Amino acid sequence: MLTLDNVKMVFAPGTPDENTVLKNINLTVNRGDFITVIGSNGAGKSTLYNVIAGTLMPVSGKITVCLDGKNIRDITHEREYRRAHYIGRIFQNPLLGTAGKMRLEDNMMICCRKGYKGLKISLNNKMRDYFRSRLRELDMGLENRLNDNVEQFSGGQRQALTLLMAIMSEPALLLLDEHTAALDPANAEVVMDLTRRFAEEYHLTVMMITHNMNHALSFGNRLLMMDSGEIILDVNGKEKENLTLDDIVERFRRIKKHDLVSDQMLLQ
Repeated sequence: MLTLDNVKMVFAPGTPDENTVLKNINLTVNRGDFITVIGSNGAGKSTLYNVIAGTLMPVSGKITVCLDGKNIRDITHEREYRRAHYIGRIFQNPLLGTAGKMRLEDNMMICCRKGYKGLKISLNNKMRDYFRSRLRELDMGLENRLNDNVEQFSGGQRQALTLLMAIMSEPALLLLDEHTAALDPANAEVVMDLTRRFAEEYHLTVMMITHNMNHALSFGNRLLMMDSGEIILDVNGKEKENLTLDDIVERFRRIKKHDLVSDQMLLQ
């Protein structure tokens, strides 16, 4: 579905501050994959997302996408706003995915217009009924708050709403960038439960960056580990199902020839 061939990203090239943050990345994301992405701070995870989403353009390499199962399109230099039609992204900050000063129904209307392929649609009672039916999937009572400004909602409610609206726009690929890291544990688990359920019900293709190793091991069919701008581990299927934290530490040691010392990864 999405392929990166020898993708390289360099910040401040040709200067004393030159920093190669992605080193010839080769990656194929298959339709229906749920990939958890782990790695210490500075490993290149968010930069990888930025390159996939079109926020950053690689200095070399090629990115292709196949949306219809037949035609492969080179999107290496395609702008972010164009990729947003088929790549959704949810950030760590729950305030970024919604417009706080706007009513809930207006936020959802913008989402529908983004994903709608037919004639012009209008906000009417039929659409409001549709919004209520979708909001019931969250089980948070938001179906009764269509006229409330989203800034009145809690962080957990806003992130759950962001997840629902991302799915409503029918992305070919959904990028989750530590989307529960800013939430308290209870709300984080609610959003993670919704993530698992939506991924299964809607057959989503997902990449999820996380520092929570329990989530990395228990979610998805595939796990990537990044370090120093490289993908150093890529496991899937039964191998991923049987993977433990000790296995990850040992494999890192064998690959990198030194110990994994990131407390942020090991203690969560």
